[in-house]
Amino acid sequence: MVMTEVLDKLKELQDVLAEKNNVEAEIKQSPGVLSSQEELLARLKKEYIEKDNKYQKIKKDIVHLQAELFEAENSREKAEKAMDTITTQREYEALDKEIKDASEKEQTLRKEIQKLERQYQDLDEELKKDESLIQHQEQELEQRKSQLSDEISKYNAQLEELKKAEERLSPGIDPETKFKLERIIKSKHGVGIVAIHGNVCTGCHMILPAQFANEVRIGDKIVYCPYCSRILYYVETAEGENEFFNNDDAGSLSDLDDFEDDDEDADEIDGEDLDGEKMDYED
Repeated sequence: MVMTEVLDKLKELQDVLAEKNNVEAEIKQSPGVLSSQEELLARLKKEYIEKDNKYQKIKKDIVHLQAELFEAENSREKAEKAMDTITTQREYEALDKEIKDASEKEQTLRKEIQKLERQYQDLDEELKKDESLIQHQEQELEQRKSQLSDEISKYNAQLEELKKAEERLSPGIDPETKFKLERIIKSKHGVGIVAIHGNVCTGCHMILPAQFANEVRIGDKIVYCPYCSRILYYVETAEGENEFFNNDDAGSLSDLDDFEDDDEDADEIDGEDLDGEKMDYED
């Protein structure tokens, strides 16, 4: 296979591999889409339980206070009836104090009961709203899970088609070149093969040495940019056309130290081959 055909296959393979990476990333990230909804639902349920515990406690407190109020009322009524049978001033003063104490306790208990009943009613309304919200969130989460399952199924089907396309394009391409291309594409956001215009790499916009650029023009082997590590091919430009590059976007030899595979144990591709030996830029 002549080098131009290899480069054409590599360009086509680049598109397939880039799309494959995108689909795999979508599949990997898909479960995370639900995490925020699941966290929200868990928080709502936790808050609901806390409110319900408070609600039940207030309910018990009201019952307890109502029992105390009943006793205070009975005590006052009993003392009032006893007023009809007293014979001494001392008895009168004792009963009068008992009636006043019982009356004050009644007032205090009634105020406390009213306060708790308002809290009880407010919590009751909040709990009903929370129940409705939780139910809505649960339904929404189940729908999203179902949708996500369908999306993942579509992604998997798409991934299978891309794998078939990858298998169709791989014959005739050196396995090591394909391996390097895959790593370059992951590191360089889907772009692993770029043209040079004049002496300029269009991937990193760095000016290449004339002799090096000439090797790309000859096109008899795979050549990697010494700055950004992308595979290069030559595109003829208009005669006399000046080549410019943007310093802000320009790569540098330091890229060779930073270009690593996403996997922890992957070899570096940055002007050196994957075994750490200097590239000879040959296929």
